[in-house]
Amino acid sequence: MTAAKTKTKLKTSAEKNPDNFEHAFAGLEQIVTLMESGQMSLEASLAAYQRGNALLQFCQQSLAEVEQQVRILNEHHQLVQFKPQDE
Repeated sequence: MTAAKTKTKLKTSAEKNPDNFEHAFAGLEQIVTLMESGQMSLEASLAAYQRGNALLQFCQQSLAEVEQQVRILNEHHQLVQFKPQDE
């Protein structure tokens, strides 16, 4: 894969500022797939690594925020035990 094609794929798969966890995670998965293919130039690999790192940080921050929200809800007893309707 040429460097130009790789850069285009990286730009379309993972925009600079992901709007949610799912988009960031999908972009991260695509970057991993591209890097594992072994078809990237050194320059493209470095760019993919940097972009992947930024997406990973976004995902980790998103998860930390959700975890904190769940803790707060648990502390205020606003979460209830899940019970399937079949029971």
